[in-house]
Amino acid sequence: MSFVKKDNQMYFNPMRRAILNHGMIQAGDKVAIGMSGGKDSTTLFYLLDTIRKQKRLGFDFEIQPITLDMGFPNVDLTPMKDFVENLGYELEVVPTTIAKVVFDVREERSPCSLCAKLRRGILYRKAAELGCNKVALGHHVDDAIETYFMNFLFHGKLASFEPVSYLTKTGVTLIRPLLYLTEKDVIRYAKRENLPVIFNPCPADKKTKREEMKHFVSQIATSYPDVRERFIMGMEQGTEDDFWQKSLMNRK
Repeated sequence: MSFVKKDNQMYFNPMRRAILNHGMIQAGDKVAIGMSGGKDSTTLFYLLDTIRKQKRLGFDFEIQPITLDMGFPNVDLTPMKDFVENLGYELEVVPTTIAKVVFDVREERSPCSLCAKLRRGILYRKAAELGCNKVALGHHVDDAIETYFMNFLFHGKLASFEPVSYLTKTGVTLIRPLLYLTEKDVIRYAKRENLPVIFNPCPADKKTKREEMKHFVSQIATSYPDVRERFIMGMEQGTEDDFWQKSLMNRK
């Protein structure tokens, strides 16, 4: 691992702050990391491993990397396995038939929702089976903003995902330690460290509403460069759950 002077400022301090601010990890936790093979989850694993080994949280915890074999042909997971093993871990590979179910059986025209639901269910159950009480996903602040606008534009909801969510069905807690990092931060770090990225064979890749929101947020950030910082500030300050409901009730 290379280290430059600004790494603490750009990567480790924001990640440590997100973890401590939201109580994502405590001493003795066993944290499963859902590794898709993409830049986000691989960067999450690499940074969290460093934080653990250098005891930057002031206590120790365990890490268990998990990846799902989606059932797409000609996907080589060897680079991910070697990367994980070189850092002292064993990658848990879970075989699935998700690709067949989504594209062949169900023939979904908008496959992302079903695919995500199936992936999450399998990941959370496997994490629980392996004795993990936390599951870490590689969502950064750009993902949070995109989710907010997707909820607003398509469902009329003013909400994004939570930094920490307890999952009652499996008894594990979902955490997002990259929450204070931007996608550009992650891309920059993954390229610099030459982290392995597995090609995504999904036929819907780059053709989703999520991709539209990504471009939308980029356009906003061009005019308002601090939109990501403002978003985090607004979400953490909190708002009224019912917004206009009180004023409407007062008129009756």
